[in-house]
Amino acid sequence: MANLKQGEFVGSLDCGTTSTRFLVFDKYANILAEHQLEYPQYYPEPSWHEQDADELMESCDACITEASKALEAAGWAKESIKVIGITNQRESAVAWSRKTGKPLCRLIVWDDSRTKNTVAHFEHKLETVGIEVAPGEFKKGAEGVQALRKISGLPLSTYFSAMKLRWMIAHHENVSKAHDEDDLMFGTVESWIVYRLTGGTQANLHITDATNASRTLLMNLATLEWDPVLLKFFELKDSVLPKIVSSSEVYGELAYGPLKGVKIGGLAGDQQAALVGNKCLKQGEAKCTYGTGAFLLFCTGEDIVQSGHGLLSTVAYRDGNNKPIYALEGSISVAGSAIKWLRDSMKMVSSAAEVNTLAESVPNTGGVYFVTAFSGLLAPYWDPGAAGMLIGLSAYTTPAHIALATIEANAFQTRAILESMKLDSNADLKHLKVDGGMTNGDKVMSVLADLGGFTVIRPEMRESTALGSALLAGSAVRLHGWDISHPETLAEVNTKGSLEFTPAMAEPEREKRWQGWKRAVERSKGWEEGVDE
Repeated sequence: MANLKQGEFVGSLDCGTTSTRFLVFDKYANILAEHQLEYPQYYPEPSWHEQDADELMESCDACITEASKALEAAGWAKESIKVIGITNQRESAVAWSRKTGKPLCRLIVWDDSRTKNTVAHFEHKLETVGIEVAPGEFKKGAEGVQALRKISGLPLSTYFSAMKLRWMIAHHENVSKAHDEDDLMFGTVESWIVYRLTGGTQANLHITDATNASRTLLMNLATLEWDPVLLKFFELKDSVLPKIVSSSEVYGELAYGPLKGVKIGGLAGDQQAALVGNKCLKQGEAKCTYGTGAFLLFCTGEDIVQSGHGLLSTVAYRDGNNKPIYALEGSISVAGSAIKWLRDSMKMVSSAAEVNTLAESVPNTGGVYFVTAFSGLLAPYWDPGAAGMLIGLSAYTTPAHIALATIEANAFQTRAILESMKLDSNADLKHLKVDGGMTNGDKVMSVLADLGGFTVIRPEMRESTALGSALLAGSAVRLHGWDISHPETLAEVNTKGSLEFTPAMAEPEREKRWQGWKRAVERSKGWEEGVDE
């Protein structure tokens, strides 16, 4: 192995909702080695979704090990990896013990909606007691809702991590005891991964980056610090929370494995990482990632734009000590997971690719609409009680119509978010840059262009999420002269071509279908009501 070449590469650990990957990039964003593993998912009750934090970590370790071997098999020394970045499924909540470093319960995944009653409890508290914004000064009702959004950028929802932590404390005795005794360490997935990769109880590195912290309901969006007003309202101790750091700086080193001693230099939630990976670093640039869910981010620069139309204000990224860059976000909880549902639960297809083939076999859905509200509806509707619904069924309906309706649901929900974005930003997006596993299907893309009424741009290299965390990590050590705050330094990164899908549907037909979707959504709303526990 003495004749292995030496390079200057950056690694990216991408821990998604259902699988983990480790990729190695060169200065042009060519992928030199990669390894991917799915890890177990647990659905113990309707609307529950759990993972085992140790199993997740095992998949991370295995991906790093196997990708390092693949790099050497390709003729490059593993020492060529100079720094790594980490990107993760956001909002998913992990609780572990400070003393033992072991998980206290299974982690609750972002799309789990068991916390409906927890949300109802805090909605009731906002309505009746209010939120104490200053000593003795309470904001109640609509004013309370606005105060919460102004501080955190977020509404009360099952989606965000604080609700999941409150549920854990209420329903797991060991988590409650650890919270009371200051033994509880809480974090989103990247917090847990960094804690473990850097040595667990030995280094005791408990951090989260600003993009992930901005999805908890506990961080002040302006100061990028945990907010005492929010902690008091949600009845949480600050001792359980990680230190908030930037998205691009050196946090520590890997304590074990083939990359022992390599620096960790980038952290970002998966959707913010995809924004960076698409080089949407300036105000007015947008992307949508279609994975398990779908997430549209619109960069607003150094300004926090408060949405009046159901979008979230969030941190796009923060480069070291520079000012943070913000974004408006629209989140769809079910995108690719609806196709997985057709395959795994309904057995309508044997592969995800088959959905495209099936959908292409019919000219339209035959009047069928599929509101894919498996765990309520997120942006711009924000209805945790909405239920999944197939409507317009008749004796004429076939699996092909349902397959096409599933693809159309994705397009309609994207359009709903873009309509809100237009109202909030006064900007009409003419094109949408897309990435994520679901974008591999041409049918999905052409339906999106037709029903959305805009041009869809699909880059040839679509590993934007992993690339984003790699760019943040490389920027932290100025590898290849990269500097996230100066986008021109990334000019040579990912310059491969892209494919454009333009709308072919006539406007009257598009509008008729859009009105039909809106009627379907109204019928799905409020099916399950949360109860204050």
